[in-house]
Amino acid sequence: MAFTVIGNYVSPYVRKVLVCMELKGLSYEIDPIAPFIGDEAFERMSPLRRIPVLIEDGRVFNDSTVICQYLEDIHPHPALYPADAADRARARWLEEYADTALADALIWRLFYQKAIRRYVFGEATDEAVVQETLERHIPRALDYLEAQLPADGFLFGSLSIADIAIACMFRTAAFVRFAIDATRWPRSAAFVERVLALEPFRKLAQLEDAMLRQPLAEQRSALAAAGAPLTTHTFGTAVPRHGLPRM
Repeated sequence: MAFTVIGNYVSPYVRKVLVCMELKGLSYEIDPIAPFIGDEAFERMSPLRRIPVLIEDGRVFNDSTVICQYLEDIHPHPALYPADAADRARARWLEEYADTALADALIWRLFYQKAIRRYVFGEATDEAVVQETLERHIPRALDYLEAQLPADGFLFGSLSIADIAIACMFRTAAFVRFAIDATRWPRSAAFVERVLALEPFRKLAQLEDAMLRQPLAEQRSALAAAGAPLTTHTFGTAVPRHGLPRM
């Protein structure tokens, strides 16, 4: 197996890499750990304790954007970056917007509060943060997206890294029952639905659903039962710890 991916299926950044690999027909094994439980060996590979990590023939690659660009460079078909230079730059910007602004609102302010704090660390959700996020941060991000997204199809005609990155964030947010208000942001709602209906997303969704709401200690066995291509070794530990990981 040429590729090993370290990172949890629930992570939007891991999902982005896996969708790219599925589209390019690349086989891989996965160690589906959350960044909060990576051991010392994991930290040596990922000094920021972030996922995903890609290992290929002993070489280590960090950060989902770097990894996806690398996969595009070595396996250019099907192309996931537009051929036109201006379109390619815009696609990279929208990927960055998803990975930062959307992630800040949907993942770190919403999903982290409602899922990670409660089920990983046993802490109470900060409801004030959640309310501010729903009233301010998410609407601001969706207002911007609504002006960028097409009425039908994908952003640049064929599927691109920008489409994938945006949809990945909303898939994770859906785990805490967030859905786009289609009456207020109809383009965004329809766009996300179109992208998530693609076969790679649906394939990964089966594995995501198999592990969802399972305790960290039981997620690996649940994924094995669901047929996930697991590594024989894990970099996970039993006790989660706080840090500054990117999911």
